[in-house]
Amino acid sequence: MIDFKPVELSDKAWMDKHFKAEDSRSSDFNFTNVFIWGKFFGLTAAEVSGMLVFRTLVKDEIYYSFPIGTGDMKSSVLELLRHCQECSEPFKLRAITAENAEKIDILFPCLFDFTPERDYFDYIYLAEKLATLSGKRLHAKRNHINKFLNTYRDWSFEPLSADNVVLCAEMNKEWALRYRSEDIDSTFDSEQEALDKALSNFTALGLEGGILRVDGDVVGFTIGEKLSSDTYVVHFEKAFREINGAYSMINREFVRYVMEKHPEIVYINREDDTGAENLRRAKESYYPEFMVEKYVAVPRIQRSSYDAVSLCKGAR
Repeated sequence: MIDFKPVELSDKAWMDKHFKAEDSRSSDFNFTNVFIWGKFFGLTAAEVSGMLVFRTLVKDEIYYSFPIGTGDMKSSVLELLRHCQECSEPFKLRAITAENAEKIDILFPCLFDFTPERDYFDYIYLAEKLATLSGKRLHAKRNHINKFLNTYRDWSFEPLSADNVVLCAEMNKEWALRYRSEDIDSTFDSEQEALDKALSNFTALGLEGGILRVDGDVVGFTIGEKLSSDTYVVHFEKAFREINGAYSMINREFVRYVMEKHPEIVYINREDDTGAENLRRAKESYYPEFMVEKYVAVPRIQRSSYDAVSLCKGAR
C-alpha cells in the first residue's frame, strides 16, 4: 500500500524536480497550486516508482494524478492499480493532458477510456497579444484600457515583493467584504483561503506579482510564476470592480513585466474556469491561443478483483 502524505512547504524542492522534468504547460503540475489548494482537494502525495503522484478527493470521489518525473511510468501506474485493489478503491487518473493520454495509451493499449473535463481546461494565451492587445478581436479590451487611462491620471504599476505583499492581503480583505454577497460561487471562501496562503508564503514559494495603484491606493494586484520553459502561470488576479478598466490594466501591465523579466516566455496560462459562467466568459473574451485539455482515465474493466492489473502485465 502506498503511503500518501499531505503536502508541506518543505516538499517544494524535491517536487519541483519532478515538475521541471515534466516541463508541462498544465497548471496542475505546479507546486504552488498543489500547496495552496491541498486542503480544498484533500490532496496528498507520494513518490511511486520514482515518479510524483497525487491523490485527491473531488466531490466525494478519489482520483490519482498522472505520474510525472523521470521514473518508470509503467511501474508507477501498475503500483497505483495494485494500491487501489488493496484499498478497494475505483482506479481513476485525473488531470491528464492530451499528450499524457497518448503516453498511457501506448504503454497500456486499449486499457483505458478517456473522458474530457472541459471545466478544468487551462486557457493559454500568447504573451505578446496580452501585452499589446492588438487585433480587432481585442478592440473592447483596448477600450477598457483607454477609459482607465482617461479617467485615472495618477496611476502606477509596481512589482510585488516581500516589502509590499501585505498591501495585497489588506486589499483582498476589502475585496472579499465588497463582493462576497454578489458571488454565488461555492469556492469563494476556499479561494480566499488559498490566496491568503499564497500571500503568507510569497517568498518561500518563489512567487512574483504586481500591484496597480490609483491616487496611491492599491486597486488591483496579481500573482504568478514561471510554469515551464516557455509558459508563465497567473494564479490570482484581483481588482476593485468599481474601477473601470482595472482588470484589463493589471493584466496588461503584469504581462509586460513578465515578458521583460522572462524573455523566454511565449505563453501565459490563466488556468481554468471551473465551469463558472462569468469566469468562462471573461477568459474567452481574451481569445486564448489554445487550451490545455484535461481528461479522466478509467480502466475499461472495473471489477472488485481488478482484472485490469492482470491486463496491465501483458501491456508492452
